[in-house]
Formats: sequence, structure tokens, C-alpha cells
Amino acid sequence: MTLQTAVDDGPVTPTPEGRWHRLVRVPLLLLQALREAPLTVALTVALWVIGGLTHSLGAGPPQHLVVQVGVGIPALSAGHWWTPISSLLWCSGIAAYLVTTAILVVIGPAAERRLGVARTVALLVGGQIVGTLVGTGLVRLGIAVGETWTQGLDQQNAVGPGVGLFALAGALSFKLTALWRRRLQLLVLLVPLVMMLYIGHLQSVQRLVGSLFGLAVGALLVRDKGTLRPRRASHNETRVLVALCVAGSAIGPLVASLYRDAFGPFNTFSDLYFSRPPTKDDIDYACSVSADDCAHLKSVLHFFESPGRLMAALIPILLLVLAEGLRRGLRLAWWSVVVVQLLWIALLSWLLNLLLDQAADLGGRAVVWQLVGEALLMPVLVLLLLLVTRRRFDLRLPGRDLWRLGAVIGGTFLASCAAYVGIGWLVRDQYEPDATLRALVKGLPSEFLPPAYNDLVFSYPVAVGGTAQALETYCGLLFWVVALIALLLALRQPWVHEDAADAARARELLTRYGGSTLSFISTWDGNHYWFDERGEAAVPYRVLSSIGLATVALTTGDPFGEPAARERAVGGFARYCDARGWTPCFYSVTTQTLQAGEQLGWRSLQVAEDTVVPLPDLAFTGKKWQDIRTSLNKAKKEGITAEWWSWQTAPLAIRDQIRSISEEWVADKGLPEMGFTLGGLDELTDPAVRVLVAVDRDRTVHGLTSWMPVYQDGRPIGWTLDFMRRRSDGFRGVMEFLIASAALGFKEEGARFLSLSGAPLARADRGREPTTLQKMLDWMGKSLEPVYGFRSLLAFKAKFQPEYRPMYMLYPDPAALPNITRAIGRAYLPHLTASQGVRLMRKLSS
Repeated sequence: MTLQTAVDDGPVTPTPEGRWHRLVRVPLLLLQALREAPLTVALTVALWVIGGLTHSLGAGPPQHLVVQVGVGIPALSAGHWWTPISSLLWCSGIAAYLVTTAILVVIGPAAERRLGVARTVALLVGGQIVGTLVGTGLVRLGIAVGETWTQGLDQQNAVGPGVGLFALAGALSFKLTALWRRRLQLLVLLVPLVMMLYIGHLQSVQRLVGSLFGLAVGALLVRDKGTLRPRRASHNETRVLVALCVAGSAIGPLVASLYRDAFGPFNTFSDLYFSRPPTKDDIDYACSVSADDCAHLKSVLHFFESPGRLMAALIPILLLVLAEGLRRGLRLAWWSVVVVQLLWIALLSWLLNLLLDQAADLGGRAVVWQLVGEALLMPVLVLLLLLVTRRRFDLRLPGRDLWRLGAVIGGTFLASCAAYVGIGWLVRDQYEPDATLRALVKGLPSEFLPPAYNDLVFSYPVAVGGTAQALETYCGLLFWVVALIALLLALRQPWVHEDAADAARARELLTRYGGSTLSFISTWDGNHYWFDERGEAAVPYRVLSSIGLATVALTTGDPFGEPAARERAVGGFARYCDARGWTPCFYSVTTQTLQAGEQLGWRSLQVAEDTVVPLPDLAFTGKKWQDIRTSLNKAKKEGITAEWWSWQTAPLAIRDQIRSISEEWVADKGLPEMGFTLGGLDELTDPAVRVLVAVDRDRTVHGLTSWMPVYQDGRPIGWTLDFMRRRSDGFRGVMEFLIASAALGFKEEGARFLSLSGAPLARADRGREPTTLQKMLDWMGKSLEPVYGFRSLLAFKAKFQPEYRPMYMLYPDPAALPNITRAIGRAYLPHLTASQGVRLMRKLSS
């Protein structure tokens, strides 16, 4: 990697990796990991060699061999005690060999490195033995109590090391960071559970037991028992986990469709999720009963022999697209998934009512309730999960993009309907019987639903001619291809302000004229903008209100724009708020805005302390800089360097570690990250934000800081510190090292200053007698210190010998202070739940 050194002991700027370099680097890293994982290599080679020697690679071991090496009720009943171990050395077919190898290559090296070879062997073999024996025992118990779907497992013998691998993954998860611990544990439980519920084979039960065993052993191996406490996921991570659950509910029936004999309890109505073509027996029976039914099934078979067969997977594909929208936190995706689940519940409820009328032929009402109830459980659970986490999905598509999406989908739908009915009427003699206009309109629902739903919609004429069959095949298919692509593109586009035009206009003003050290936070999501009549100044603000309480317009820092217009903006914004019945409050503003507010008779209160480090004469010499020099020297000795990145150009490994470090910080706090004037991961994605990362020789990230520009005349003249995170077990002086490195780099670039940002609810002692309100605010800062450490942060910043600049809150009426206080609390903690509020109170009182 080419490095361009900015200054001695300063940060470096790595050359971003190209796509080809990244593609080459992945297998190289994989080979390096395998070189350090002898057990993984040995087991992988053994699997393929034994499979090849026993002719098992294609379709699994021959039946006579399965009886000897597979584990199940028949094998254990025959006294084959060795099968729990021997089953580890074979797989059930080429697909199983490939999937198992992929899991082994990913999990194995990490387990050998973090758990050690001895423990890895013990967990793999022990998990295989416990999982296969206990899983088989549970199936035997299910048969004894009459559980329907277990009846078909009494003759199965299973092979494959998947049981032990899932146990190993479960134990390994406790050695990972909070981010990947939570994700791996979810996958370790979700994958075998979905496989068991939809496929229902013996090994899926054994894998689930193996996963539970691995998680239990991993919990016992944890030295720090605090790790076992339920940890809060960050806002973004909750979205990822919910998206994984929705994707799992979609992939389950999709994977089950690949198995000819899938009979899991949730697979009873799987045809409604993934349509299957009629069999020869189905067609022969239909033709023996009715000519109309015969023609209909032959038409369906022709549909499956054309590209239209893609419609069979419509519902799983739709849910996967919507899961991507959930991952990005979009309200549109949340509502769409809720509607899909409600429609599915309604359909199953209708089927339940229908089947209850035929209960006598199906084995009784209890059997019908069990079959439908099992199928209903998954959509009900997904719906409950969405309702519990609904506040996490609050991002909305801009109105323009929503209208555009609606126009594309609606226009395509109308065009497809017009083509099917209009062209179908022109070639009506190509239907059997000849199509009428009314019959074609009645047939429209079948065009846009998967083939399995044909029996649930109105009867429609059967296409027998070429043009008619093309209409039947492509009208619905083309609509869904366009609709799903348009939906995916809309859900994946970068999030912008709901009022994107005003945001762009405000940013142009900020870049041209500049603002305070905190003005760049006005570009963050959640802000609205007021502009003066001449368009020379802007005030970023957010509106916060509660039921029965006054509405507060809370500004994000100072007005910015043309210098003379900034002072006028205070009064102009106050009049704007007054006309709407809002209470204005200027928050975290500088002395200039303070003076403009005092001219209007407003009150003020210091709410933070900005810390600014001048750069032109900066030199880390003298006793007062001893701690900073120590950090720089120690980092150099330990091979730690500071690298500049932007989020877009940073390698995937760097970004993943940043997410993990941030998630670990959130998990340790047990409280949500604060917002408003404090940025998070989302704010790193702005191309103007620079990220400084401390990495060692092994490319491990020890900490990071992000820096926002402070503009003047269209270029940055200073930089403001925003996001700070460090690895819990990393280099102790990493923050001092990163800030000092950034200062050296900015100085070399010609910047005038850097701001270490404002410390909320903390202030420097200026020897003045505080007012009663100021004493109350100081008390609040002292009370919150054990949780958020604002005063400790201010003391840390003192190491850099900064200039202290007070930041104020301006408000027009003391009577409005209670409402303003609530508004500020909601701005900083918009997603604080009742349980987190109780936890916060407990921490403050402890």
C-alpha cells in the first residue's frame, strides 16, 4: 500500500484500494487464515477425500454405508454407538459438501485462533455427540407423544459435521465483539430453527440442539460474567437484526422448496410461499375428471416451462427486497412487511375456516387447528417483532422519490393490465373457450399472483395460442420485475433530508460564508431550515412537541450565512416561530448570537464549553504537553499509525471494525447513543467528514475520530471533532494519539484551528457566581457524569491546552423552560424507551 506521509509523527493518507485489489486480497487473507488453522484444513481435506473414496460426493453416502455411519433412531436402535462421531466425516450430497466447507473455512480459523486447537476439537466433537444424541432423543419423544411431523423421522439416519460446527459457532460467538457476538448468535439460532421448521429433517433438529449446546458452553467459558447480561443493540444494529429475521422467514420456505421431501411443521402451506408445477399424476387425475381442469393444469405446466416460473418465488423475493429496506430503517419497508404479514395471516385464517368444514375428512378439528396454527405462528411472530421495534424504522423517502416510485409501479401496472385485456381481446380466439372482455378482466388477478393462488381467484380463460400464452406469461412477470427493481433502487438510495432542496441551499450558504465550530451539524438528518427574506442567512432547527405541551423550535447551533444577516436572523426566526405558535430556543450558540438575543430581551444559560486549539504555533514541547508526547512515542514504539480515510473509500475491514467498536460501546453503556449535537455512525458517511483511524501492524483498529469542516470563503479553515471511539482492549493512549496526529496533519495543511467540540453540561470555572438556573444545570451535569462523563470529557480535552469558549442556550420566556428542557431531552435521546429510562434513573441513583 502506498503511503504519503503528511508530517513526521502525523497521520498518513493510504491510497484507496481498487476493486481488483480488493478481489485479490480476499482469497489471500483467506489463505493466510487457513495456514494458521491446521485443524480446519485437516477436517476439510478429510471430508472431501473420504467422500471421494466412498463415492459419496454426488448424492451422499450409499444407503448401505449410511446405515453404518449415519446417526438416527435406526442406527442407535441397532447398537451402532459410534455413529455420533462417524457421522461427522460425511455429508449428504455435493451441495452439503460445499456449504459445510464454506462454514468450516469461515468458523474454523476464527475458533482455532480465539479458542485454541484443543478447545476447538472438544467443542466440535462434543457438540456433534451431544447434538446428534439429544436431537435424536427429542425426535423419539415427539413420535411417542404423537407430534405429526416427527412421524416421518423414525427411519432417517443423518450425516454431516454441521451439528458440531453450529455448536462451535455458538461457543465462538462469546469471544467476539458485541456487534458480531449478537449477529452470530442470531444466525446460529435462526438458521437451524428455520431449517427445522420448514424442512423438518432429522439433522435440522440435531443442528438446533448443537447450537444450544454451543451457546451454553460458550456462556460457561466466559470469564467476565457481565458479557452474559442482555446488551442493548444500537439503533442501526436493531434494524439489521430485524431485517435478518424477516429475511430468514422468507428464505426458509424458499430453501425448503429445494427438498423434495421437506415436511417441517411450518411447511404445510409452503406452496403459497413458493409455487410448484403440477406433477404428471396431478394432470392425469384432472384430465380424468374434467376437461376444463385438464386444460387449466396443462396451461399452468406451460407457464412453469417458460420464464414465468420466476413468479413462483414472488413472495420470498418481495420479502427479501423489503428486508433491505428494513436494514436501512425505512418506514415504507416497515409498513410493506406489516401489510404482507397481515395478508398472509388473513389468508391462513380463511383457509382455517374452509378446512374446518372438511375436518372430518382431514382427521378431525384438532388436526386442522394444529396444521394451520403452526403455519400461522411465523407471520404472527414476525408481525410482533415489527410492532415492538417500530420506532427504529423512522426514515421516510423524500416525497419526490415516493411519487416517482408510485408513478413507475402504478404506470407499469396499468400498462400490464391494458396489454393483457386489450391485446387479449384482439386475439380472443386464442383462448379456450373464446375470451370475452369480462372474462379477461376477471382473469387479471391471476396475472399478478403466483401460480399457487390460481385456485383462489376468479376462473379465467385458458390461453392456447402463442400470443395469448405470451400475454399470460409476461404481463405479470414484467410488472413484478419492474416493480421489484424500482422498489429495491428506492430503498437502497442514500438517505437525504426530507426537504432536500432546502438542505442543499443551506449547505451552499454554510460553505460560502461559514459558521461556528458546530455549524456543520446543521447538515445532519432531522433538521429543517428557515431562510431570511434575502436568502442570505439560515437557521437550522427541529420541531419537538408532546401531546398537551407547547411546541418548541430548537435550533442546531448558530445562524449562518452573510455576517450582517446572522444577527438579523435571530429576530426573524423568532417572528417566524411566533406566527406558528412555537417557542423558539437557540441552543449551543456563541457569544455573537447571545448578544443578538439579549437585544431582544431574551434570557441565556451556558450549556456547554467549546475547546479550541490554535494550530499555527502548535508545538508539543514543554512539561504541559508531556502526556501527549508520551502517547505519540508509545504509539510509534508499538507500531501504531494514524490513517486518514473517508467512509466511502475505507476498506471493508476498516469499516467493519469501526462498526464493531461502536456497537461494543453502545452495549457497554446499556443506553442509547445520544444524538442532536453528538454524531454517530450515520454522520460518518458524509464525504466532507474525515475519519482518522489508529491501526497497528496487523491492521487492527484501536480507535477512531471523525472531523467536520469549518468553512470560510468556500474552503475549510478549521476542523471540529465529532465521533470518538476506542477499542476496549486497545492501545490506552489512542485518543491522545489520534487528536495530536490530527492536529499535526491539519497544521501542515494550513488550517487555523481545530475544535475539540463542546462538552454538554460542563463548563470551565471563570470565577463568576452562577445564577440559580446555572447551579441547577451544573447539578444535572454532575448527576449525569457517571453515565455520560461530560465533565471527564472536558478534563480530558484540557490536555491539549485549548481556549475555552462558552456555548449558550437562548430562550425568550423563563416560563417555557420546562417545555424547552423536555424538548432538549427528546432531541438528545429520541429513542429512549421506558425501560431505558428506568435503567438511566437507576444508574444516576447508584
